[in-house]
Amino acid sequence: MSLFEQSSAELRDWFLQHHLPAYRAGQVRRWLFEKRAGSFDEMTDLPAPLREQLAAEFQIWTTRVAKHRDAADGSEKLLLELNDGQRIECVLLRDDKEHCTACISTQVGCAMGCVFCATGLDGVVRNLTRGEILEQMLHIQRLLPGPGRQPAAESRQPERLSHIVVMGMGEPLLNLDALLPALAEASARNGLGIGARRITISTVGLPDGIRRLARENCQYHLALSLHAPTDALRNELVPANRGFGIAAVLAAADEYFELTGRRVTFEYVLLSGINDRPEHAQQLVHLLRGRPALVNLIPFNPVPGLPYRTPAPQATAQFAELLTGGGLNVAIRYRKGDRISAACGQLRRTSN
Repeated sequence: MSLFEQSSAELRDWFLQHHLPAYRAGQVRRWLFEKRAGSFDEMTDLPAPLREQLAAEFQIWTTRVAKHRDAADGSEKLLLELNDGQRIECVLLRDDKEHCTACISTQVGCAMGCVFCATGLDGVVRNLTRGEILEQMLHIQRLLPGPGRQPAAESRQPERLSHIVVMGMGEPLLNLDALLPALAEASARNGLGIGARRITISTVGLPDGIRRLARENCQYHLALSLHAPTDALRNELVPANRGFGIAAVLAAADEYFELTGRRVTFEYVLLSGINDRPEHAQQLVHLLRGRPALVNLIPFNPVPGLPYRTPAPQATAQFAELLTGGGLNVAIRYRKGDRISAACGQLRRTSN
């Protein structure tokens, strides 16, 4: 049984059912989330017989690092192999010494079929479990200086995992039953202690899923992958849009803001000559004007085998200027980790 499939309460109940002190559950969680233990033998404040009993009952890691790549900008990407042989990806992104972000996956593959994304090229295999989602965060945490890994140089300051973005493989809103419990564990004080406002869930915009998130009132950031200002173009780029349309997506996003007070971010991948022309910017202004939203412009990260190209810097700058001039809040998110196949699904495909 995977230890990370157990919530804090479930682990405490296990100790009570075995006539063991409940406080031992807290000790185990500190070893897992704070001290980054990789085995029960490392949990030295537990009696040896208890460590043996835990090892006989539970498994700490159900995933293993199949590949590890790093880039000059500080990004590190892991390809993880699951118990059933499937593989997923997660990424450590460093913005500075105080901002270390885990980008995690929720599914093996993806069923949304976005035409510019490497993840969806092979479809979806299955949802990840709560434990498999949590293990990604902890594998990434173990990349940071601290217990189990010392700084590479004396100048390296201590780092801790500060943010989580659910922007890896898969559509998160199709796996909320596993994702929400995993994020609850990550944000708990006796977990990773990452506040809800430092967690972002990215979606292609499934209205029912957005409304469920709104009802849960978890205070997570919502990033909606828009990528086109009209249904005609979005149907081509994001085939799932044909089932509901942009109007329904925006209505759900508005409801999310009304119920949570959290501003929605609209992600927009710029594809040269396809969705980056001035008329597209003007249509986007018309679509989003008046909403308390942020538009994240993302120049396309090239994927081998796909025909799409990255816009010229001048085209990206002009697109941003038109949005800003139209009254929208805009940020340009430059790519990290190009040389480590950091786009979702790239490393998995090149490793099969």
